[in-house]
Amino acid sequence: MPDGAVARVSQVQLVQYETARQALATCVRIDEAAEIMDKAAALSAYARQRDDKELESWVAEIKCRAAVKIGSLTKQLDKAQGARTELHPSKGKKLKTQALADAKINTSSAQRYEELSEAQDAEPTKAEQYYEGCKAQGKAPTLGGLRNALKGDRRATRVTELAVATRKASQSIGKKLYPVIYADPPWRFEPYSRDSGLDRAADNHYPTMTIEELKGLKVPAAPNAVLFMWATNPMLPEALAVMQAWGFTYKSNFAWVKDKPGTGYWNRNRHELLLVGTRGKIPAPAPGEQYDSVISARRGQHSAKPPAFVEMIDDMFQDLEGIELFARAPRLGWDVWGNEVPA
Repeated sequence: MPDGAVARVSQVQLVQYETARQALATCVRIDEAAEIMDKAAALSAYARQRDDKELESWVAEIKCRAAVKIGSLTKQLDKAQGARTELHPSKGKKLKTQALADAKINTSSAQRYEELSEAQDAEPTKAEQYYEGCKAQGKAPTLGGLRNALKGDRRATRVTELAVATRKASQSIGKKLYPVIYADPPWRFEPYSRDSGLDRAADNHYPTMTIEELKGLKVPAAPNAVLFMWATNPMLPEALAVMQAWGFTYKSNFAWVKDKPGTGYWNRNRHELLLVGTRGKIPAPAPGEQYDSVISARRGQHSAKPPAFVEMIDDMFQDLEGIELFARAPRLGWDVWGNEVPA
């Protein structure tokens, strides 16, 4: 192709790029942003066929920007839905669900786009730096790369702080024994792809521990004690092994059913298990006073558990002292141990 023709193609692409960015900036509906993302995906396939790296790079950037825009719009719908639900309960619940259905976006993708939007709101210059860096390196931006760019620096600082706190916290465990133990271990689960899946791995949110590290922890359990321990669905066998290493025998479990599904390989997980184990002689609830094995509650921040479960344990063992392991904050009526708890 003559040089003049190449220049004209580049000019056309630049106009299309600017037009797409302007359309994203002004669109107010999820389906509008989704349509721009779909067009960018189609152009991306065309660019790969032509081996046009420049076109492939800018359409990939538009796809990333469209995802962030969709996340921003869904967050706005959450606010509108809350207000509408108060006025019209039967209508409010369908607002976001219908908008996502119209745009052919599943709730799992919508959730990731919202997280991406929130991360960009916290670090607005990071995204532009990432896009510029991709252009300088001649590579196409990706959603996974954008997530890592937005969260990477904050996570590195947080991990350093938590590592110091962990060393301090580990010196205090074991000085007192407890009959009731509540634990939410930081399970380490390796994603299939660290490039595209690390943003959804626990390691990207807090320092995790290997199974052997968890097994070796000296849990301050009294000779007669009960353990309530959270377990992730794909690591249930490992959780049972850790429970046994801590000196407890598995008895039963409670299920937390969440208000919306998350991620997963075999299914989209919408429940999480709270395992129950005992050692020695610890009384079970009296007949007729047992709680339902299923508790429904909304999802909060990453890995945070609903307070309803601690309230249930409080009610079951009102007269026994308890400790929460791997706690994130002080809890009324409990001793706590964890690297995120203020000294």
